[in-house]
Amino acid sequence: MREKHLNRIDVLLSDAVDQGMLPGAVVMVGKGQEVVYETAFGFAEHLHGVRRPMRLDMLFDLASLTKVVATLPSLLLLLDQGHIRLADPVGRFLPEFSGGPKARVTIRHLLTHSSGLPSHREFFKTCVTPHEVLTAVKQEPLEAEPGMRVEYSDLGFILLGEVVHAVTDKTLDQFTHKNIFAPLGMTETQFCPYAGLMERIAATEDVPNRGVKVGVVHDENAEALGGVSGHAGLFAPAQDLVRYVQMWLGVPSAGKTSRSPVLSTAVKQLATKAHTEQLGAHRGLGWVRRGDSYDHMGDLWPTTAVGHTGFTGTSLAFDPVSQLWTVMLTNSVHFGRENPPTLRLRPLVHNIVAAAMAD
Repeated sequence: MREKHLNRIDVLLSDAVDQGMLPGAVVMVGKGQEVVYETAFGFAEHLHGVRRPMRLDMLFDLASLTKVVATLPSLLLLLDQGHIRLADPVGRFLPEFSGGPKARVTIRHLLTHSSGLPSHREFFKTCVTPHEVLTAVKQEPLEAEPGMRVEYSDLGFILLGEVVHAVTDKTLDQFTHKNIFAPLGMTETQFCPYAGLMERIAATEDVPNRGVKVGVVHDENAEALGGVSGHAGLFAPAQDLVRYVQMWLGVPSAGKTSRSPVLSTAVKQLATKAHTEQLGAHRGLGWVRRGDSYDHMGDLWPTTAVGHTGFTGTSLAFDPVSQLWTVMLTNSVHFGRENPPTLRLRPLVHNIVAAAMAD
């Protein structure tokens, strides 16, 4: 890769910080095992007189990256191990989610956002306990027949987190720590980070009558669920996400001599291939593919690339063929959730990355 070309990211994101578009960011770019660019910009917190400089090892609230970094690999591992099939009805594992059209909703439907469930509901406003939230999710009626449309849904991934619990008798945080994060050396990736990490966690939103959220999940439904959910709640530094992406690429992380066997090649290929083209969307299992309405990878990335984003300003992308990858973590909701600057900045950064690929 042409490393000098990647310095254009410095200009782009430094200007964004100087203009007050976002407080800060951490970006890492590489190809396969090699990290060719890594830098931190701006501030982890910059409100009410508090100014904490951003660091490369800062932990971020990953928001919806939780779906593909925690929930997705958990389901794929259970698939590898023979515990589930994509065609299994969700009601097989969650009997409360059954009856009528729901009886036809499968694990595949949830993973491809084609279950017919709505995108979002503000359960935190009406539910007091995590049990009440989960009950409400399971009782939520479908808005469409299963398999007839793609509607990105937090509710579907909340249910998938519960499927992991039902199959393994382990909560999602317990299962992922033992079976995903520890084997990959993702030593700081966690739900509900402990108090000693607060100085190393990027702040998210300033909540009225409460203050700035630091180390508490930004997503209100995830917070109502106790901070552990299949759709949001995970915290991690960029380096841990690099290790995770490199697992998907089948290469050892820096400092390791062999790759972790966490997921089989067969299941990774299945997850990154097209599953929803017939519905006019470009979705893998969990992953967003090029050309989807949620595609953040700009104009120049290969058509074989996949990725995902998080509402707080986080994203990752990788291409299994060229082995190009990018991890971009920002805390853009720190200054408010309206008109997020990352909607434009992410594609611009990814264009710079793709253009840096040597011939």
